[in-house]
Amino acid sequence: MRFMPAMPDKKSIHFLLLLLFPICLSAQNKNPDVGLRKLQVVMQVIDYYYVDTVHEDKLVETAIVEMLKELDPHSIYIPKEELQRANEPLQGNFEGVGIQFEILKDTIVVVHPLTGGPSEKLGIISGDKIVRIDGEDVVGKQVTNQFVLDHLRGKKGTKVRVSIFRKGKKELLDFVIVRDKIPINSIDAVYMITPETGYINLNRFSLTTTQEFQEAVKKLKEEGMKNLILDLRNNAGGYMAPAIELSDEFLGLGKIIVYTEGLKSPRENFYSTYRGNFENGKLVIMINENSASSSEIVAGAVQDWDRGLIVGRRSFGKGLVQRPFNLPDSSQIRLTTARYHTPSGRFIQKPYSNGVDDYYKDFANRYSHGELIHADSIKFPDSLKYQTDAGRTVYGGGGIMPDVFIPWDSSFLTDYYMDIRRNNIINPLVSEYVDVNRQNLLKRYPDFQSFKANFNIGEPLMKLFFDAAEDADIKMNEEQYAASEPLINVQIKGLIAQKLYTITSYYMIANEMDPEVMKAVQVIEEDSLFRELTH
Repeated sequence: MRFMPAMPDKKSIHFLLLLLFPICLSAQNKNPDVGLRKLQVVMQVIDYYYVDTVHEDKLVETAIVEMLKELDPHSIYIPKEELQRANEPLQGNFEGVGIQFEILKDTIVVVHPLTGGPSEKLGIISGDKIVRIDGEDVVGKQVTNQFVLDHLRGKKGTKVRVSIFRKGKKELLDFVIVRDKIPINSIDAVYMITPETGYINLNRFSLTTTQEFQEAVKKLKEEGMKNLILDLRNNAGGYMAPAIELSDEFLGLGKIIVYTEGLKSPRENFYSTYRGNFENGKLVIMINENSASSSEIVAGAVQDWDRGLIVGRRSFGKGLVQRPFNLPDSSQIRLTTARYHTPSGRFIQKPYSNGVDDYYKDFANRYSHGELIHADSIKFPDSLKYQTDAGRTVYGGGGIMPDVFIPWDSSFLTDYYMDIRRNNIINPLVSEYVDVNRQNLLKRYPDFQSFKANFNIGEPLMKLFFDAAEDADIKMNEEQYAASEPLINVQIKGLIAQKLYTITSYYMIANEMDPEVMKAVQVIEEDSLFRELTH
Protein backbone atom coordinates (compact mmCIF):
# COMPACT_ATOMS: atom_id res chain seq x y z
CA MET A 1 0.00 0.00 0.00
CA ARG A 2 1.40 3.37 -1.02
CA PHE A 3 1.27 6.29 1.37
CA MET A 4 0.19 9.43 -0.40
CA PRO A 5 1.38 12.79 0.98
CA ALA A 6 -1.42 14.87 2.43
CA MET A 7 -2.44 17.90 0.43
CA PRO A 8 -1.39 21.12 2.19
CA ASP A 9 -4.20 23.16 3.69
CA LYS A 10 -4.46 26.95 3.38
CA LYS A 11 -2.71 27.50 6.72
CA SER A 12 0.27 25.41 5.57
CA ILE A 13 0.45 27.22 2.23
CA HIS A 14 0.39 30.57 4.03
CA PHE A 15 3.19 29.40 6.30
CA LEU A 16 5.33 28.18 3.37
CA LEU A 17 4.87 31.51 1.60
CA LEU A 18 5.96 33.29 4.77
CA LEU A 19 8.97 31.00 4.93
CA LEU A 20 10.00 31.60 1.33
CA PHE A 21 9.23 35.34 1.14
CA PRO A 22 11.88 36.58 3.54
CA ILE A 23 14.48 34.27 1.94
CA CYS A 24 13.93 36.06 -1.35
CA LEU A 25 14.10 39.41 0.36
CA SER A 26 17.28 38.54 2.20
CA ALA A 27 18.92 37.70 -1.09
CA GLN A 28 18.13 41.21 -2.31
CA ASN A 29 19.28 42.58 1.08
CA LYS A 30 17.41 45.84 0.57
CA ASN A 31 14.23 45.58 2.61
CA PRO A 32 14.45 47.08 6.12
CA ASP A 33 11.78 44.64 7.37
CA VAL A 34 13.92 41.53 6.76
CA GLY A 35 14.83 41.19 10.44
CA LEU A 36 11.22 41.52 11.56
CA ARG A 37 10.01 38.98 9.00
CA LYS A 38 12.79 36.63 10.06
CA LEU A 39 11.55 36.79 13.63
CA GLN A 40 7.98 36.13 12.45
CA VAL A 41 9.14 33.05 10.56
CA VAL A 42 10.98 31.73 13.60
CA MET A 43 7.81 32.07 15.66
CA GLN A 44 5.81 30.30 12.95
CA VAL A 45 8.32 27.44 12.79
CA ILE A 46 8.18 27.00 16.56
CA ASP A 47 4.38 27.17 16.52
CA TYR A 48 4.06 24.49 13.81
CA TYR A 49 6.87 22.11 14.62
CA TYR A 50 8.11 22.36 18.21
CA VAL A 51 7.89 19.06 20.09
CA ASP A 52 5.93 20.38 23.10
CA THR A 53 3.32 23.01 23.91
CA VAL A 54 4.72 26.52 23.60
CA HIS A 55 3.63 29.49 25.71
CA GLU A 56 3.98 32.07 22.99
CA ASP A 57 3.53 35.12 25.23
CA LYS A 58 6.36 34.04 27.50
CA LEU A 59 8.57 33.32 24.50
CA VAL A 60 7.92 36.77 23.04
CA GLU A 61 8.67 38.45 26.38
CA THR A 62 11.96 36.55 26.64
CA ALA A 63 12.89 37.64 23.11
CA ILE A 64 12.11 41.29 23.94
CA VAL A 65 14.20 41.18 27.13
CA GLU A 66 17.18 39.64 25.33
CA MET A 67 16.93 42.09 22.42
CA LEU A 68 16.99 45.07 24.76
CA LYS A 69 20.00 43.62 26.58
CA GLU A 70 21.91 43.80 23.32
CA LEU A 71 21.31 47.55 23.11
CA ASP A 72 22.46 48.92 26.48
CA PRO A 73 22.04 48.17 30.20
CA HIS A 74 19.19 50.65 30.70
CA SER A 75 16.76 49.77 27.92
CA ILE A 76 14.31 47.45 29.68
CA TYR A 77 10.99 45.64 29.33
CA ILE A 78 8.33 45.89 32.07
CA PRO A 79 5.46 43.35 32.00
CA LYS A 80 1.91 44.65 32.37
CA GLU A 81 1.46 43.24 35.88
CA GLU A 82 4.64 44.93 37.12
CA LEU A 83 4.22 48.31 35.43
CA GLN A 84 2.02 50.01 38.01
CA ARG A 85 4.27 49.00 40.89
CA ALA A 86 7.36 50.09 38.93
CA ASN A 87 5.83 53.53 38.37
CA GLU A 88 4.52 54.15 41.90
CA PRO A 89 7.76 55.39 43.50
CA LEU A 90 8.25 57.87 40.64
CA GLN A 91 4.66 59.05 40.51
CA GLY A 92 4.90 59.95 44.18
CA ASN A 93 1.77 58.14 45.32
CA PHE A 94 -0.20 54.92 45.34
CA GLU A 95 -3.70 53.94 46.43
CA GLY A 96 -4.15 52.02 49.65
CA VAL A 97 -4.64 52.23 53.42
CA GLY A 98 -1.55 54.31 54.20
CA ILE A 99 0.73 52.32 56.48
CA GLN A 100 4.37 51.38 56.55
CA PHE A 101 4.45 47.78 57.70
CA GLU A 102 6.80 44.91 58.46
CA ILE A 103 6.22 41.20 58.93
CA LEU A 104 7.34 40.13 62.39
CA LYS A 105 7.00 36.46 63.32
CA ASP A 106 4.43 35.88 60.55
CA THR A 107 2.34 38.85 61.72
CA ILE A 108 1.68 42.18 59.98
CA VAL A 109 2.95 44.97 62.25
CA VAL A 110 2.28 48.67 61.61
CA VAL A 111 5.62 50.50 61.69
CA HIS A 112 4.07 53.89 60.94
CA PRO A 113 0.71 55.12 59.74
CA LEU A 114 1.58 57.55 56.95
CA THR A 115 0.87 61.18 57.81
CA GLY A 116 -2.48 62.32 56.46
CA GLY A 117 -3.42 58.84 55.29
CA PRO A 118 -6.69 57.03 56.04
CA SER A 119 -5.17 54.74 58.70
CA GLU A 120 -3.74 57.65 60.69
CA LYS A 121 -7.07 59.48 60.54
CA LEU A 122 -8.81 56.45 62.07
CA GLY A 123 -6.33 56.25 64.95
CA ILE A 124 -4.25 53.26 63.87
CA ILE A 125 -0.85 53.60 65.57
CA SER A 126 2.67 52.22 65.40
CA GLY A 127 2.90 48.74 66.91
CA ASP A 128 -0.64 47.70 65.98
CA LYS A 129 -0.81 44.13 64.67
CA ILE A 130 -3.19 43.37 61.81
CA VAL A 131 -4.56 39.88 62.43
CA ARG A 132 -7.64 39.85 60.17
CA ILE A 133 -8.44 41.43 56.82
CA ASP A 134 -12.06 41.32 55.63
CA GLY A 135 -12.76 38.57 58.15
CA GLU A 136 -9.87 36.37 57.01
CA ASP A 137 -7.16 35.46 59.53
CA VAL A 138 -3.84 36.82 58.28
CA VAL A 139 -1.16 35.25 60.39
CA GLY A 140 1.25 32.44 59.59
CA LYS A 141 3.50 31.53 56.70
CA GLN A 142 0.99 32.70 54.09
CA VAL A 143 1.76 36.29 55.12
CA THR A 144 4.36 37.74 52.76
CA ASN A 145 5.00 41.29 51.56
CA GLN A 146 3.12 40.50 48.35
CA PHE A 147 0.22 39.04 50.33
CA VAL A 148 -0.10 42.27 52.33
CA LEU A 149 0.08 44.46 49.22
CA ASP A 150 -2.55 42.36 47.45
CA HIS A 151 -4.94 42.66 50.40
CA LEU A 152 -4.42 46.25 51.55
CA ARG A 153 -3.78 48.15 48.35
CA GLY A 154 -6.73 48.95 46.12
CA LYS A 155 -8.56 51.70 44.28
CA LYS A 156 -9.31 54.96 46.01
CA GLY A 157 -12.75 54.89 47.62
CA THR A 158 -12.91 51.13 48.15
CA LYS A 159 -13.17 49.77 51.68
CA VAL A 160 -11.24 47.15 53.62
CA ARG A 161 -12.05 45.90 57.14
CA VAL A 162 -9.13 45.09 59.43
CA SER A 163 -9.01 43.66 62.94
CA ILE A 164 -6.09 44.85 65.03
CA PHE A 165 -4.46 43.52 68.19
CA ARG A 166 -3.18 46.41 70.30
CA LYS A 167 -1.11 45.82 73.40
CA GLY A 168 -3.11 46.65 76.53
CA LYS A 169 -6.49 45.98 74.88
CA LYS A 170 -8.34 42.77 75.68
CA GLU A 171 -10.47 42.74 72.54
CA LEU A 172 -9.49 43.13 68.89
CA LEU A 173 -10.10 46.60 67.45
CA ASP A 174 -12.09 46.68 64.20
CA PHE A 175 -11.54 49.41 61.62
CA VAL A 176 -13.16 50.01 58.24
CA ILE A 177 -10.57 51.84 56.15
CA VAL A 178 -11.53 53.73 53.01
CA ARG A 179 -8.58 53.51 50.67
CA ASP A 180 -7.14 56.77 49.36
CA LYS A 181 -4.19 58.18 47.47
CA ILE A 182 -1.09 57.77 49.62
CA PRO A 183 1.98 59.97 49.09
CA ILE A 184 5.40 58.38 48.61
CA ASN A 185 7.91 60.92 49.81
CA SER A 186 11.14 61.38 47.88
CA ILE A 187 12.73 63.19 50.85
CA ASP A 188 13.59 61.08 53.89
CA ALA A 189 15.10 63.67 56.21
CA VAL A 190 15.04 67.45 56.68
CA TYR A 191 16.71 69.14 59.65
CA MET A 192 19.29 71.67 60.77
CA ILE A 193 22.54 69.78 61.20
CA THR A 194 24.27 72.90 62.61
CA PRO A 195 22.77 76.27 63.60
CA GLU A 196 23.37 77.61 60.05
CA THR A 197 23.45 74.48 57.87
CA GLY A 198 20.47 72.46 56.74
CA TYR A 199 20.53 68.81 55.71
CA ILE A 200 18.19 67.20 53.16
CA ASN A 201 18.29 63.52 52.22
CA LEU A 202 16.68 62.85 48.84
CA ASN A 203 16.07 59.19 47.96
CA ARG A 204 14.60 59.45 44.43
CA PHE A 205 13.48 61.91 41.73
CA SER A 206 9.69 61.63 41.48
CA LEU A 207 6.86 63.87 40.32
CA THR A 208 6.61 65.35 43.82
CA THR A 209 10.34 65.99 44.35
CA THR A 210 10.38 69.68 43.42
CA GLN A 211 7.45 70.56 45.66
CA GLU A 212 8.90 68.54 48.53
CA PHE A 213 12.28 70.24 48.13
CA GLN A 214 10.78 73.73 48.04
CA GLU A 215 8.80 73.03 51.20
CA ALA A 216 11.94 71.63 52.88
CA VAL A 217 14.02 74.70 51.98
CA LYS A 218 11.29 77.01 53.23
CA LYS A 219 11.18 75.15 56.55
CA LEU A 220 14.96 75.22 56.95
CA LYS A 221 15.21 78.91 56.08
CA GLU A 222 12.65 79.65 58.77
CA GLU A 223 14.97 77.82 61.17
CA GLY A 224 17.97 79.95 60.15
CA MET A 225 19.54 78.02 57.27
CA LYS A 226 22.31 79.80 55.37
CA ASN A 227 24.08 76.73 53.95
CA LEU A 228 22.78 73.41 52.63
CA ILE A 229 23.96 69.79 52.46
CA LEU A 230 21.98 67.81 49.87
CA ASP A 231 22.55 64.08 50.36
CA LEU A 232 22.18 62.18 47.07
CA ARG A 233 24.09 59.10 48.18
CA ASN A 234 22.41 55.89 46.97
CA ASN A 235 19.90 57.93 44.96
CA ALA A 236 19.61 55.97 41.72
CA GLY A 237 17.65 58.70 39.92
CA GLY A 238 14.15 58.69 38.49
CA TYR A 239 12.45 61.21 36.24
CA MET A 240 14.66 63.69 34.41
CA ALA A 241 12.34 66.73 34.73
CA PRO A 242 12.58 66.93 38.55
CA ALA A 243 16.39 66.77 38.27
CA ILE A 244 16.32 69.79 35.96
CA GLU A 245 13.91 71.61 38.27
CA LEU A 246 16.03 70.82 41.32
CA SER A 247 19.19 72.08 39.59
CA ASP A 248 17.24 75.23 38.73
CA GLU A 249 16.77 75.86 42.47
CA PHE A 250 20.54 76.46 42.75
CA LEU A 251 21.41 78.31 39.53
CA GLY A 252 20.81 81.83 38.27
CA LEU A 253 18.81 82.70 35.18
CA GLY A 254 19.80 81.39 31.75
CA LYS A 255 22.41 78.75 32.64
CA ILE A 256 22.33 75.47 30.77
CA ILE A 257 21.60 72.62 33.17
CA VAL A 258 21.88 69.66 30.82
CA TYR A 259 21.47 68.88 27.15
CA THR A 260 20.34 65.68 25.45
CA GLU A 261 21.18 64.35 22.01
CA GLY A 262 20.76 61.11 20.08
CA LEU A 263 20.95 59.81 16.53
CA LYS A 264 17.19 60.29 16.10
CA SER A 265 16.75 62.90 18.83
CA PRO A 266 18.05 66.39 17.93
CA ARG A 267 19.98 68.27 20.60
CA GLU A 268 17.75 69.80 23.25
CA ASN A 269 19.08 72.29 25.81
CA PHE A 270 17.53 72.78 29.24
CA TYR A 271 18.15 76.13 30.95
CA SER A 272 17.71 77.52 34.44
CA THR A 273 14.97 80.08 35.04
CA TYR A 274 14.39 82.90 37.51
CA ARG A 275 12.75 80.94 40.30
CA GLY A 276 15.60 79.33 42.27
CA ASN A 277 15.00 79.11 46.04
CA PHE A 278 18.64 78.51 47.01
CA GLU A 279 20.81 80.41 44.54
CA ASN A 280 23.03 81.82 47.30
CA GLY A 281 24.73 80.27 50.29
CA LYS A 282 27.22 77.43 50.54
CA LEU A 283 26.07 74.23 48.90
CA VAL A 284 27.50 70.70 49.29
CA ILE A 285 26.10 67.76 47.36
CA MET A 286 26.97 64.29 48.63
CA ILE A 287 27.30 61.41 46.14
CA ASN A 288 28.69 57.88 46.07
CA GLU A 289 29.01 54.96 43.68
CA ASN A 290 25.23 54.37 43.83
CA SER A 291 24.25 57.93 42.89
CA ALA A 292 23.05 57.74 39.30
CA SER A 293 21.14 59.34 36.45
CA SER A 294 19.12 62.30 37.77
CA SER A 295 21.47 62.59 40.76
CA GLU A 296 24.32 63.00 38.31
CA ILE A 297 22.46 65.67 36.36
CA VAL A 298 22.17 67.77 39.52
CA ALA A 299 25.74 67.11 40.66
CA GLY A 300 27.12 67.80 37.18
CA ALA A 301 25.28 71.11 36.79
CA VAL A 302 26.31 72.33 40.26
CA GLN A 303 29.92 71.31 39.68
CA ASP A 304 30.24 72.69 36.13
CA TRP A 305 28.89 76.09 37.19
CA ASP A 306 31.02 76.09 40.37
CA ARG A 307 27.86 76.68 42.36
CA GLY A 308 28.84 74.25 45.12
CA LEU A 309 31.07 71.36 46.06
CA ILE A 310 30.58 67.68 45.32
CA VAL A 311 31.68 65.48 48.23
CA GLY A 312 32.02 61.70 48.37
CA ARG A 313 33.08 59.16 45.76
CA ARG A 314 32.71 58.86 41.97
CA SER A 315 29.07 58.43 41.00
CA PHE A 316 27.63 55.48 39.10
CA GLY A 317 27.97 56.84 35.56
CA LYS A 318 24.57 56.71 33.81
CA GLY A 319 24.28 59.23 31.01
CA LEU A 320 21.53 57.63 28.94
CA VAL A 321 17.96 58.90 28.66
CA GLN A 322 15.07 56.41 28.50
CA ARG A 323 11.68 57.10 26.93
CA PRO A 324 8.66 54.87 27.74
CA PHE A 325 6.76 53.16 24.92
CA ASN A 326 3.53 51.31 25.70
CA LEU A 327 2.94 47.96 23.99
CA PRO A 328 -0.46 46.58 22.84
CA ASP A 329 -0.95 44.40 25.95
CA SER A 330 -0.29 47.38 28.30
CA SER A 331 3.27 46.28 29.01
CA GLN A 332 6.04 48.78 28.34
CA ILE A 333 9.58 49.15 27.11
CA ARG A 334 11.80 51.96 28.31
CA LEU A 335 14.14 52.57 25.41
CA THR A 336 17.31 54.64 25.43
CA THR A 337 16.70 57.44 22.93
CA ALA A 338 19.39 60.00 23.78
CA ARG A 339 22.53 60.74 25.75
CA TYR A 340 22.71 63.58 28.23
CA HIS A 341 25.65 65.90 28.74
CA THR A 342 26.53 68.22 31.61
CA PRO A 343 26.89 71.99 30.96
CA SER A 344 30.62 71.66 30.19
CA GLY A 345 29.84 69.01 27.56
CA ARG A 346 30.73 65.97 29.65
CA PHE A 347 29.15 62.63 28.73
CA ILE A 348 29.37 60.72 32.00
CA GLN A 349 28.04 57.29 30.91
CA LYS A 350 30.49 54.56 31.91
CA PRO A 351 31.38 51.94 29.26
CA TYR A 352 29.13 48.90 28.81
CA SER A 353 30.83 47.12 25.92
CA ASN A 354 31.62 44.07 28.09
CA GLY A 355 27.95 43.26 28.64
CA VAL A 356 25.27 43.86 31.25
CA ASP A 357 26.64 41.45 33.85
CA ASP A 358 30.05 43.11 33.90
CA TYR A 359 28.40 46.54 33.90
CA TYR A 360 26.64 45.85 37.17
CA LYS A 361 29.76 44.40 38.79
CA ASP A 362 31.17 47.91 38.82
CA PHE A 363 31.23 48.20 42.62
CA ALA A 364 33.29 45.02 42.92
CA ASN A 365 35.62 46.25 40.19
CA ARG A 366 36.10 49.61 41.92
CA TYR A 367 36.77 47.82 45.19
CA SER A 368 39.39 45.51 43.64
CA HIS A 369 41.10 48.44 41.91
CA GLY A 370 41.33 50.34 45.19
CA GLU A 371 39.22 53.24 43.92
CA LEU A 372 36.87 53.22 46.92
CA ILE A 373 39.81 53.84 49.24
CA HIS A 374 42.24 55.95 47.18
CA ALA A 375 41.20 58.73 44.80
CA ASP A 376 44.49 58.47 42.89
CA SER A 377 43.52 54.95 41.80
CA ILE A 378 41.14 56.56 39.30
CA LYS A 379 42.84 57.33 35.99
CA PHE A 380 41.17 59.58 33.41
CA PRO A 381 42.69 60.09 29.93
CA ASP A 382 43.34 63.66 28.81
CA SER A 383 40.68 63.22 26.11
CA LEU A 384 38.03 63.26 28.87
CA LYS A 385 39.14 66.60 30.35
CA TYR A 386 36.64 69.44 30.56
CA GLN A 387 36.61 72.84 32.24
CA THR A 388 34.10 74.27 34.69
CA ASP A 389 32.87 77.85 34.44
CA ALA A 390 35.72 78.97 36.71
CA GLY A 391 38.33 76.94 34.80
CA ARG A 392 38.63 73.95 37.13
CA THR A 393 39.38 70.61 35.47
CA VAL A 394 36.66 67.94 35.57
CA TYR A 395 36.34 64.65 33.71
CA GLY A 396 33.72 62.75 31.74
CA GLY A 397 33.55 59.15 30.66
CA GLY A 398 32.28 57.48 33.82
CA GLY A 399 30.36 59.29 36.52
CA ILE A 400 30.87 62.56 38.39
CA MET A 401 34.21 62.75 40.22
CA PRO A 402 33.76 64.64 43.51
CA ASP A 403 35.69 67.77 44.42
CA VAL A 404 36.38 66.31 47.86
CA PHE A 405 37.01 62.57 47.91
CA ILE A 406 35.92 60.54 50.95
CA PRO A 407 37.26 56.97 51.17
CA TRP A 408 34.85 54.16 51.88
CA ASP A 409 35.10 53.22 55.56
CA SER A 410 34.60 49.47 55.94
CA SER A 411 36.13 49.17 59.41
CA PHE A 412 32.71 48.56 61.03
CA LEU A 413 31.64 45.98 58.44
CA THR A 414 33.01 42.83 60.04
CA ASP A 415 31.84 39.32 59.18
CA TYR A 416 29.99 39.29 62.51
CA TYR A 417 28.08 42.45 61.62
CA MET A 418 27.29 41.20 58.11
CA ASP A 419 25.85 38.00 59.63
CA ILE A 420 23.71 40.16 61.94
CA ARG A 421 22.50 42.17 58.97
CA ARG A 422 21.95 39.18 56.69
CA ASN A 423 19.81 37.48 59.33
CA ASN A 424 17.82 40.69 60.00
CA ILE A 425 18.50 40.64 63.75
CA ILE A 426 18.20 44.33 64.62
CA ASN A 427 14.90 45.42 63.07
CA PRO A 428 12.62 42.73 64.60
CA LEU A 429 14.43 43.16 67.92
CA VAL A 430 13.74 46.90 67.92
CA SER A 431 10.13 46.42 66.80
CA GLU A 432 9.40 44.03 69.65
CA TYR A 433 11.23 46.23 72.17
CA VAL A 434 9.28 49.34 71.16
CA ASP A 435 6.01 47.40 71.08
CA VAL A 436 6.50 46.29 74.70
CA ASN A 437 7.94 49.57 76.01
CA ARG A 438 6.30 52.27 73.85
CA GLN A 439 4.25 53.93 76.61
CA ASN A 440 7.12 53.98 79.10
CA LEU A 441 9.54 55.29 76.48
CA LEU A 442 7.23 58.12 75.41
CA LYS A 443 6.57 58.98 79.03
CA ARG A 444 10.31 59.25 79.76
CA TYR A 445 11.17 60.85 76.40
CA PRO A 446 8.13 62.85 75.22
CA ASP A 447 10.06 64.34 72.30
CA PHE A 448 13.00 63.37 70.12
CA GLN A 449 15.45 65.83 71.64
CA SER A 450 15.04 64.36 75.12
CA PHE A 451 15.41 60.85 73.67
CA LYS A 452 18.54 61.74 71.72
CA ALA A 453 20.19 63.36 74.74
CA ASN A 454 19.25 60.86 77.41
CA PHE A 455 18.46 57.42 76.01
CA ASN A 456 21.19 54.82 76.45
CA ILE A 457 21.16 51.23 75.32
CA GLY A 458 21.34 49.24 78.54
CA GLU A 459 22.30 45.67 79.32
CA PRO A 460 18.72 44.26 79.17
CA LEU A 461 18.31 45.43 75.57
CA MET A 462 21.75 44.16 74.56
CA LYS A 463 20.98 40.79 76.16
CA LEU A 464 17.96 40.57 73.85
CA PHE A 465 20.29 41.37 70.96
CA PHE A 466 22.81 38.66 71.86
CA ASP A 467 20.03 36.14 72.46
CA ALA A 468 18.52 36.88 69.03
CA ALA A 469 21.95 36.47 67.40
CA GLU A 470 22.49 33.18 69.20
CA ASP A 471 19.04 31.92 68.15
CA ALA A 472 20.07 32.62 64.55
CA ASP A 473 23.26 30.51 65.05
CA ILE A 474 25.53 33.54 64.69
CA LYS A 475 28.71 32.76 66.54
CA MET A 476 30.01 35.47 68.82
CA ASN A 477 33.36 36.99 67.86
CA GLU A 478 34.51 39.41 70.55
CA GLU A 479 37.05 41.20 68.39
CA GLN A 480 34.66 41.70 65.50
CA TYR A 481 31.81 42.71 67.79
CA ALA A 482 34.05 45.35 69.39
CA ALA A 483 34.83 46.76 65.93
CA SER A 484 31.16 46.82 64.89
CA GLU A 485 29.68 47.85 68.25
CA PRO A 486 29.40 51.60 67.48
CA LEU A 487 27.49 50.85 64.25
CA ILE A 488 25.22 48.31 65.95
CA ASN A 489 24.44 50.71 68.79
CA VAL A 490 23.65 53.64 66.52
CA GLN A 491 21.36 51.49 64.38
CA ILE A 492 19.48 50.21 67.41
CA LYS A 493 19.06 53.68 68.89
CA GLY A 494 18.23 55.23 65.53
CA LEU A 495 15.56 52.65 64.72
CA ILE A 496 13.98 53.04 68.16
CA ALA A 497 13.81 56.80 67.50
CA GLN A 498 12.32 56.24 64.05
CA LYS A 499 9.58 53.99 65.44
CA LEU A 500 8.79 56.43 68.25
CA TYR A 501 8.98 59.69 66.25
CA THR A 502 9.84 60.10 62.53
CA ILE A 503 12.27 58.77 59.94
CA THR A 504 14.21 62.05 60.22
CA SER A 505 14.95 61.04 63.81
CA TYR A 506 16.93 58.07 62.53
CA TYR A 507 19.13 60.28 60.35
CA MET A 508 19.70 62.78 63.16
CA ILE A 509 21.23 59.97 65.22
CA ALA A 510 22.98 58.02 62.46
CA ASN A 511 24.57 61.06 60.79
CA GLU A 512 26.50 61.96 63.92
CA MET A 513 28.71 58.92 63.43
CA ASP A 514 28.73 59.05 59.63
CA PRO A 515 32.20 60.29 58.61
CA GLU A 516 30.96 61.34 55.18
CA VAL A 517 28.26 63.60 56.58
CA MET A 518 30.68 65.01 59.13
CA LYS A 519 33.16 65.74 56.33
CA ALA A 520 30.42 67.60 54.41
CA VAL A 521 29.80 69.74 57.50
CA GLN A 522 33.55 70.38 57.80
CA VAL A 523 33.81 71.45 54.15
CA ILE A 524 31.06 74.03 54.64
CA GLU A 525 32.60 75.36 57.83
CA GLU A 526 36.10 75.71 56.35
CA ASP A 527 35.77 78.89 54.29
CA SER A 528 39.25 78.63 52.79
CA LEU A 529 38.65 75.14 51.42
CA PHE A 530 35.31 76.15 49.97
CA ARG A 531 36.73 79.25 48.27
CA GLU A 532 39.72 77.34 46.91
CA LEU A 533 37.55 74.76 45.19
CA THR A 534 34.85 77.03 43.80
CA HIS A 535 36.84 80.00 42.51
